[in-house]
Amino acid sequence: MDDGDQPVAIEVHGARVHNLRNVDVTVPLRKLVALAGVSGSGKSSLAMGVLYAEGSRRYIEALSTYTRRRMSQAPRAAVDSVRHVPAALALRQRPGVPGVRSTFGTSTELLNVLRLLYSRLGSHCCPNGHRRQPTIDVALNLNLTCPVCDVSFYPPGAESLAFNSDGACPHCTGTGVVREIDEERLVPDTSLTIAQGAVAPWSMFGLTVTPQVIAEFGVRADVPYADLTAEERDIVMHGPAEKRHISVPSKNGKLFELNFTYRNARQAVQEALDNATSERGLNRVNRFISTQGCPTCHGTRLSEQARASQVDGINLAGATAKTLDELVSWVPGIESTLPQDMVPMARSIVAQLLRTARRLVDLGLGYLSLDRASSTLSTGERQRVQLARAVRNETTGVLYVLDEPSIGLHPSNVDGLLGVMRDLLKDGNSVVLVDHDVQVLREADWLIEIGPGSGAEGGRVLATGDVATLAEHPRSLLGGFLVGREPVVVRPQPGSDEVFDRGRIHLSTHPLHTVHALELDLPRGRLTAVTGVSGSGKTTLILESLVPALEAAISGRWLPSWVKAIGAEGIARVNVVDATPIGVNVRSTVATYSGVLDELRRAYAATPAAQERGLTTSDFSYNTGSLRCPRCEGTGQVSLDVQFLPDVDIVCPQCQGSRYAPAANEYRRGPGADGISLPDLLALTVRQALEQVRDMRRVRTRLETLVDLGLGYLTLGEATTTLSGGEAQRLKLASELDRNQADALFVLDEPSVGLHPLDIRTLLSVIGRLTDKGATVIVIEHDLDMVANADYVVDMGPGGGTAGGTIVASGTPRILAREPGSLTARYLRDHLAAAQDGRVSRTTSAQR
Repeated sequence: MDDGDQPVAIEVHGARVHNLRNVDVTVPLRKLVALAGVSGSGKSSLAMGVLYAEGSRRYIEALSTYTRRRMSQAPRAAVDSVRHVPAALALRQRPGVPGVRSTFGTSTELLNVLRLLYSRLGSHCCPNGHRRQPTIDVALNLNLTCPVCDVSFYPPGAESLAFNSDGACPHCTGTGVVREIDEERLVPDTSLTIAQGAVAPWSMFGLTVTPQVIAEFGVRADVPYADLTAEERDIVMHGPAEKRHISVPSKNGKLFELNFTYRNARQAVQEALDNATSERGLNRVNRFISTQGCPTCHGTRLSEQARASQVDGINLAGATAKTLDELVSWVPGIESTLPQDMVPMARSIVAQLLRTARRLVDLGLGYLSLDRASSTLSTGERQRVQLARAVRNETTGVLYVLDEPSIGLHPSNVDGLLGVMRDLLKDGNSVVLVDHDVQVLREADWLIEIGPGSGAEGGRVLATGDVATLAEHPRSLLGGFLVGREPVVVRPQPGSDEVFDRGRIHLSTHPLHTVHALELDLPRGRLTAVTGVSGSGKTTLILESLVPALEAAISGRWLPSWVKAIGAEGIARVNVVDATPIGVNVRSTVATYSGVLDELRRAYAATPAAQERGLTTSDFSYNTGSLRCPRCEGTGQVSLDVQFLPDVDIVCPQCQGSRYAPAANEYRRGPGADGISLPDLLALTVRQALEQVRDMRRVRTRLETLVDLGLGYLTLGEATTTLSGGEAQRLKLASELDRNQADALFVLDEPSVGLHPLDIRTLLSVIGRLTDKGATVIVIEHDLDMVANADYVVDMGPGGGTAGGTIVASGTPRILAREPGSLTARYLRDHLAAAQDGRVSRTTSAQR
């Protein structure tokens, strides 16, 4: 596989990570390689568990021992050999949440360029507040003379304008927010007396004798707090830390004489905050603390001096408040405001800023402002920031492994994504991506399809080659979707004159965030897709307006202030089904969450062997029963104390992860001569377990529902915390499929994330079962297959941020596809036409 001295491919032999079945595969270098397959087939195991793990591990092993000791090191992958793997970087689906000081501007490094622009091209103030207009002396960082008071001063450097450094607001230290003790929260119920516990921190933080102490200050402890004088309340909140002599009775009535130092209510909270060492401790304190925008810098994070410099009449805070789209429009005009001798430097700095900014705009992030806190960005937005940074670093010879980079991307932004990946290749890098978006997969130079099923039913290489090869490959499940051979619309849809036959939901709103005042009608008992580019207002409209308005109307509460009216007669339940993990610990499993474990425990307790030994249902609980594994106490794993390093969790060596003691295998039931034990049954997939529970109607029905949801590959004992977002969403829906849903509204936020086109069909069938039961279903979506199969579409936009926030178009998919003002319509129209023709032309992003 060598081209001269240059390897042309990574060669993987015998990969056995997770469900990979001794996989041998060749991965071309310096190409765009896509890994595809149904959910759980083993794509990420090959991409992350083999290629990235080996690429990063070998790079780290090449470093000195001293350096390696200070870096986290990945273990060797379960693979016979991996040859020619370059140093690897991973852009994960869920990047870590940044700290409080990180903003969109700092994470993209655009703020660094903007600070340089203000430092070199700005008009600055002298110490007496007089403004000095831009001059080449500023650009050269020379000493300036004030034209008014003749004072000499130096212009601020870039660091003097940084809120993480010298330019930080002294009040909030550059965070833009202040956390202050809220005195109203310290006394939540003013009808109580101090002796009854009116001052919450004293009873919560172990200062139970404080009511006696404060009495020594002349404060009445036996009258309602509301009746205390202003002077008494001041002592409660701000009294001095002075000692007072008190008598404290013991349990047997004997009095103890103590000298106790008084801690006022605010001091009690401050000490608890200073001493908090755990998340739980912080949460207890946080109930008394309010977070608000800094009143000194008004949330800009900058000191008064840093806000004084201006460019084109705008200070740095004003510039960072602009969206990226607005910034790109503004900065080219800066040179016209400057003296001629400063123009060359201005052009250089502006060109540098625009290079980075336009790449981010291409990735669909133009609606974000530079001062937006990074912690408020979605995972898809943070991943795209990572991707743009990777291109800017101009590496060569690196293997980039991307985990579903199309997440959260409107079809119009996929071209920008492809352009970024092509730039990485142009610099001599290699790109391997895991994705399901057919629009992305069609652009791959080489595809590797893993399958055919999920879990134990996957882990094999089905087909490799370019798009044309997969389209004709007899084992490929993806080929027909790549070339438009597979139908797009797979569910019956009402005509445009029938959509509202089952009723309607009406929402009327005032403006909120960047969303304008809107009037929205949604059909009852139908599937509605809400579409639009990132930042267009989909979440604000549905999750922040419609859902809370319905919940308020159902419970009889006041509507949110930004909601004018809601009309939804007959809707009594609102279910928001998101992709957050199910359960908070490893004790939650597929069996417990689906409700089958209780039935199974009863069945095993009823076996002759269990009856003979007097066992009950509770004995078969892996949480508390007598048959649980004593080593791991039913969790299936144990933690190893690695001294000064974080604890390491491993599979329990005693029960091998089954959660049960060996004695549990003595109790067997089911078909066959010997039957099957409960631990062995929980180790089976849902589909395999069906054969063992044919005589248990309730268990069989629930497992058949999981199979219908496309989750038949999950094992019954699998921890729900390990499920993907899509798997979690479908498992949450499992209990809803057989109920009457005429009074229910379901909201699914991007349910297509991580789903193969075949999995999309499964999801559509699940939604169909809900609407057949009368449910109203709303999906917030970008996936064109999901949108094309909706009964009704509401398209937000036309752009993101301040360029969006309106309903651009609405109607059935085919009516919306004809709307000239809708960006979504253009891509939906092409998608429907391509499938109708049975062919898709493969074009480059440049041709588009």
